[in-house]
Amino acid sequence: GKRNVAFMQELQCLFALMLGTRRKFVDPSAALKLLRDAFKSTEEQQQDVSEFTHKLLDWLEDAFQPAVSVRRPEDKSENPMVQLFYGTFLTEGVHEGNTFSKIETFGQYPLQVNGYRNLNECLEGAMVEGEMQEATTSRSGKYRQERWFTKLPPVLTFELSRFEYNQSLGQPEKIHTKLEFPQTIYMDRYLYCSKELIQMKREEVKRLNEKLVILQQKLERYMKYGSGPARFPLPHMLQYVLEFVATKSAAALPPPQDSQTTPLQSQTKPCVLDVLSQPNGTLERRDSRTEDGAFCLPQQDLSAPLQPSGAAAATSEHPAPHVVSEEELNLVRTCLERWRNETEQDVQDLKGSIARISLSIEQIYCDPLLQQVPYRLHAVLVHEGQANAGHYWAFIYDQSRKSWLKYNDISVTKSSWEELERDSFGGLRNASAYCLMYISDKVSHSVADEEAGPNVGQFQKEIEGLPLDLRQYIQEDNWRLEQEAEEWEEEQSCKIPQMEPSSASDSQDSESGSDQPSSCARSLSSEHARIAQEQTAKAIAKSADTYDKNGVVAALYEAFHEEYSRLYLLSKETPTPQNDARLQHVLVYFLQNNAPQQIVDRTLLEQFADKNLSYDERSISIMNVARAKLREIGPNDVNMEEYKRWHEDYSLFRKVSIYLLTGLELYQNKKYQESLTYLVYAYQSNTKLLQKGTKRGVSESLIALYRRNCLLKLNEVAASMFVSCEEARVAEGISILNELIIPSMHLMSNFEISKEDMDAIEVMRNRWCSYLGREDMDAKLQMRLGEVLPRLLDCPSEVVVLKEPPKIRPNSPYDLCSRFAAVMESIHGASTVAVK
Repeated sequence: GKRNVAFMQELQCLFALMLGTRRKFVDPSAALKLLRDAFKSTEEQQQDVSEFTHKLLDWLEDAFQPAVSVRRPEDKSENPMVQLFYGTFLTEGVHEGNTFSKIETFGQYPLQVNGYRNLNECLEGAMVEGEMQEATTSRSGKYRQERWFTKLPPVLTFELSRFEYNQSLGQPEKIHTKLEFPQTIYMDRYLYCSKELIQMKREEVKRLNEKLVILQQKLERYMKYGSGPARFPLPHMLQYVLEFVATKSAAALPPPQDSQTTPLQSQTKPCVLDVLSQPNGTLERRDSRTEDGAFCLPQQDLSAPLQPSGAAAATSEHPAPHVVSEEELNLVRTCLERWRNETEQDVQDLKGSIARISLSIEQIYCDPLLQQVPYRLHAVLVHEGQANAGHYWAFIYDQSRKSWLKYNDISVTKSSWEELERDSFGGLRNASAYCLMYISDKVSHSVADEEAGPNVGQFQKEIEGLPLDLRQYIQEDNWRLEQEAEEWEEEQSCKIPQMEPSSASDSQDSESGSDQPSSCARSLSSEHARIAQEQTAKAIAKSADTYDKNGVVAALYEAFHEEYSRLYLLSKETPTPQNDARLQHVLVYFLQNNAPQQIVDRTLLEQFADKNLSYDERSISIMNVARAKLREIGPNDVNMEEYKRWHEDYSLFRKVSIYLLTGLELYQNKKYQESLTYLVYAYQSNTKLLQKGTKRGVSESLIALYRRNCLLKLNEVAASMFVSCEEARVAEGISILNELIIPSMHLMSNFEISKEDMDAIEVMRNRWCSYLGREDMDAKLQMRLGEVLPRLLDCPSEVVVLKEPPKIRPNSPYDLCSRFAAVMESIHGASTVAVK
């Protein structure tokens, strides 16, 4: 009892967090731990879904029971779990001449999938066992029973049995056959109150089915005509014979009237006329076939020539009668055309009758009297994989959004009925629904009315209606989230300078004072000044005349404005796939992203104050004046926190660009293992930049495309190693899967995952699932596959870590730009460009 109450309290917290959390997802580990401890086979990675759900409902029912039935502990009629999820059905029938009847309670109603096309057929098969006529024969020794629902719960759950035990293989197998189910199902036809009407309709369906079988057998005799192993549609056969007879008449010359052809005609005519002159123009088998069933052919005079002299050039390419007169041709054509038309009409009539009867059977339950108890589909639970391993997700209908949502691990995405059909019906791949949850139409309407208002306001009302302790629990968790976010931001900001470390002398600048930026911001801005050192030196060189004529202050002023103008024009140039001006200079990045003017001015001034410019007396003088100007800028003139963030963003942008270029270069050289980590990290960091603006980062689609392609190719490599059966290669393939592929897949799922990425993940999962149960794979390899599949298919409980790739620092902006141009030219061109 204590355990059940503890579990209930954990569920309260879990549902409260789902209502009020600011997190992307909530962690149910605490509640699951209590459930997991209750299962005997704790070693197994997965539990039977049916067993799990039964255990869940039992615990909730037991937890509610003491509070709802103080006087009568055994009475569960007031238990909310029983009221929501449990119903009753009546079983009545005949067994060995004896009638029986009993009422039973059900929670999840089990249904067989094998042999059925849709949910209604499954239910019909579950509700009726035995032959209809046995019910009226009390002395029959055969068995027959019917089930009728006497009470339906508001939440009606169907458990689809998609697993069966293969006796020959000695292991369970999953049933992948297609099973359709509707968005609305009418339960009237399965209710006890409709018993008399339904029994009448079942008798009518039985009668129609018997008639349908007779018609289908007749049609089959037309469509598979003949007595040999090869059979063909009779109308087609008559058409072919008609074409055969007409072939010679269209191409051949008139037969000459000589003595050699006369015997042939005289022998051919009687045979044909005798056949065609039978009553009703029918062809009798005893006249048209020999004893062994072969068709009778006219006896020809072998001494006669095969065709008239001089007619060789007119012979058709297709088989044709050797000799046919106009009279014979007209008679044969008339009969064959009439028989073909008759058989075609017979086939059309049979097809029409079959279609009408099929429609009658299909619509027999579309009676308004049998559409009074509708249930709407609310949730679909899907399993992908085989019997011994797989991945689970769910589709749930959101009333407020009027759309389906897909709950896949920590990812919740908007979905559609078309996607649900593709993933849940089965038959296409190894994913299919194993549980359907329908809710009463009355319940769905009440939920829709409650959620008709704006989502945020509705959620706020529900949160305010929670007990005080749960509201405080939500607030504390959201506060912890803010703390975690701040700690993460601090950790990232400290990591960024490590990508392109500044020289030791920069951190020991004797000019620093209280009015200077923080050490982190100064380190980054100094590093960016060092990167632009060559460009700044050129600007100073151009101001030599002004320096000589008007002094150092005028020279700094001229160099500053000349460089600003150059960078401004560069930022306005139309970018091309092979050229990204942001890589050339930090100010191009700032200007394209509309950085505040004070931050732009200070950044450019810092570049003229860089002590690495001390080439000559003029450079040293300009540097000293620029430093003096920097000291005049007070805290109120520039927001140094904002200044630091802009430089952090540019440093992260360069890191993303370097990782992307390195990843693409390695990908082109087929070094997929090394390439993947660079591309994954590039995508993660780039996502953070793009949240601030589209020009803050690089092309997201480009990184995603090559990250996806690299992952697919690496998966192919790992899979081929695994199936090689060589111990060393198998171990390496599993290592690649565990250390690179699985972490990358789950890191991809942490972001707003695209359909293309989802499809790629499904392809990779399906590749490994296809090895399950392969007869040519030994048991040891199957065991290792079973160990790795749960991590591949399910989100692991441990923290997913993908080791960051080695840091690479380009020598100069020109080096980075040249690499960028070469790689982009290679991507958009046809050949690989080698970059030194």
